Amino acid sequence: MEVLKYIVMAIYAIVCIALVFLVLKQSKEDNGASGTIVGASANNFYEKNKGRTKEGKMKTATIVLMVVFAILTIALGIIYVI
Repeated sequence: MEVLKYIVMAIYAIVCIALVFLVLKQSKEDNGASGTIVGASANNFYEKNKGRTKEGKMKTATIVLMVVFAILTIALGIIYVI
């Protein structure tokens, strides 16, 4: 069980570092209150293909790493209780 604990902790540390790096590398999406009131145009080419851009892929990777981070947090909690 000790080996499993250290393996999960190592993966957890790698995910943490990768998550911090991705969050710091992303640019700020600033629509603000005016974007909410006026509304953003969703009919242009960029908005339809936003997931294929570098920013879209980084956002998707960040979400995936956040989910992995949450799962590893719960797993470490369970491992330390046992």
